[in-house]
Amino acid sequence: MGRLFGTDGVRGLANGELTAELALALSVAAADVLGDTGKLGQRPKAVVGRDTRASGEFLEAAVVAGLASAGIDVLRLGVIPTPGVAFLTDALGADLGVMLSASHNPMPDNGVKFFARGGHKLADEAEDAIEQVLGEVRLLPTGSDVGRVTDADGEVELYIEHLVDSIDQRLDDFRVVVDCANGAASYVGPEALRRAGAEVEAIHDEPDGLNINDDCGSTHMDSLRAAVLAERADVGIAFDGDADRCLAVASDGSLIDGDHILAVLALGMRDAGRLSGNTVVSTVMANLGFRIAMTDAKVDVIATNVGDRYVLEAMRAGGFTLGGEQSGHLLLLDHATTGDGVLTALQLLARVAATRQPLLELASVMTRLPQVLVNVRDVDQSRADDPQLLVAVAAAEQELGDTGRVLLRPSGTEPLVRVMVEAVDAEQAQAVADQLAEVVRQTLR
Repeated sequence: MGRLFGTDGVRGLANGELTAELALALSVAAADVLGDTGKLGQRPKAVVGRDTRASGEFLEAAVVAGLASAGIDVLRLGVIPTPGVAFLTDALGADLGVMLSASHNPMPDNGVKFFARGGHKLADEAEDAIEQVLGEVRLLPTGSDVGRVTDADGEVELYIEHLVDSIDQRLDDFRVVVDCANGAASYVGPEALRRAGAEVEAIHDEPDGLNINDDCGSTHMDSLRAAVLAERADVGIAFDGDADRCLAVASDGSLIDGDHILAVLALGMRDAGRLSGNTVVSTVMANLGFRIAMTDAKVDVIATNVGDRYVLEAMRAGGFTLGGEQSGHLLLLDHATTGDGVLTALQLLARVAATRQPLLELASVMTRLPQVLVNVRDVDQSRADDPQLLVAVAAAEQELGDTGRVLLRPSGTEPLVRVMVEAVDAEQAQAVADQLAEVVRQTLR
């Protein structure tokens, strides 16, 4: 059996790979690894949240049952963004947090993500420890020693207050369209922006358990673009299903991706003297235009593997305060322990307000080079280092020369291999990407 934890918790098809039995067993194991308070006579406490997927209802029941059966008191937060669970793990003094979500994945998928005390994502060692004790027979508490379960959905107010307090610039002059992806931020996202002063038009904010990420949110930007133009809004904001990501749309409908947002915030923090080490952390997927812009601005860039956990590791190691991914998953460690789409949106709009410049003008600090990403499904990810494939990649890199690059990697959250090609010429980038994608299909099937 391979490693159960991926780059962002345990994910899979709900009731397929991810069953109620597995969710319960994971929770009992996590209680064993994370639930030691170190204080005699004090029962450990956990917070549990979920996104809006229908499967989250039975998986939540399984997780809560597992934790309580292991002697953990549980605060059930209900529907809340993933970063809200991280924040409340710390704010409510919980020993661990659990979020049920598959983020931007399609509705049939779901996932179980754990947070340690303080709201921090688990280190590999903690995940390995949970897997090691998974399914072990243990003596469970009985009688008054079992955990108690309390509905605590009202605690989301603490999280919203935290978000609004993160900015010192009112947003009273902004008309904002917010695409909530029919997900976990359907209430929190628009509400936080309204309390900060913005006039908000929310779309895709009516989750029914089945429509999360369905042609909406940060992975489907067309409806947000259309709404921004129709409403003559200043800015459009899109979250993904669990609201740990944020992308934006300028008033003319232009897409403002995570690289643009990272560049805008990096320069704002530099100007305010809050960019620790004058350094921003990104991933190998960051557009070459971002790196060029940061070089011109004399801001250092550290590149990591794809995945916010790797960005976070580099930030902690270097004591840096800002990092993120092109997907819109940004980390602002002055305010949060994990990526937070609503926090990112507030910080971005506060920067626009402070400079009195339109978002499109601010984002023009970076010129995005043509980048093509092709996802190749139904292939053997474990053979991504096949010699035949490496030869094809080397030939593509030689063709592109110094004006482009190739990145080929297995996805950490979905069963596919990603082929990314950048070039000065968009047609060349597309042709090279399509050619490499076909080699992947033929080689790795």
